[in-house]
Amino acid sequence: MSVHISAKKGEIAKTVLMPGDPLRAKYIADNFLTDVTLVSKTRNVFFFTGKYKGKEITVGASGMGFPSIGIYSYELFTEYEVDTIIRIGTCGAYATDLKLFDILNVEKAASESTYAKFAWEIEEEAISNQGDAFDKINQTASELNLNVKSTNIHSSDIFYRKNPTVPAIAEKYNCLAVEMEAFALFANAKYLGKNAATILTVSDIIPTKEEISADQREQALRTMMELSLETALKY
Repeated sequence: MSVHISAKKGEIAKTVLMPGDPLRAKYIADNFLTDVTLVSKTRNVFFFTGKYKGKEITVGASGMGFPSIGIYSYELFTEYEVDTIIRIGTCGAYATDLKLFDILNVEKAASESTYAKFAWEIEEEAISNQGDAFDKINQTASELNLNVKSTNIHSSDIFYRKNPTVPAIAEKYNCLAVEMEAFALFANAKYLGKNAATILTVSDIIPTKEEISADQREQALRTMMELSLETALKY
């Protein structure tokens, strides 16, 4: 076990899917996996290991923000020898170029955060997905006839802000949407030489205040979940 994950060595699969919400991790385990075992529930952050079409996969929550996913992904990579982490989450669109329910495969995550600099002495303010997971996601999407958009996104430390305009860094890197975790995941994977990708579903359009309703959310996110699971079969 690690400091924040109580699973024993060997109870975490080599490929991990990471939604932010522990209950979303449970939803995936309950609805998509067989032979499921709850391998960690420290701090009520659930990790489940089971099989999808015969492939062993772990699903575990990342929590919200860089500090949380930074801790969990680092311990998965180093203490449990995980090779690949695919984050599956939601994002807000900065402009109406994106629509509700659009699925994004993140090319780069740009951020004002000092996480990468002070953790790993990585000076870049935009970090790419790592390894081959990004390409495998696009390949899988094509096989499933899914329209998935490859794009840069803004990873922000801030959810609420005084100034409602699009942040300068998002404009600099042509980031169409914002979320709060991918930059830290990519930084950890870059430092450790691991595979990391992020799939996002657009859950709200910031300028128009459109958003996916609670009733729509479950079905909307299933497509992204299925894409990540089918991608995991390629490892």
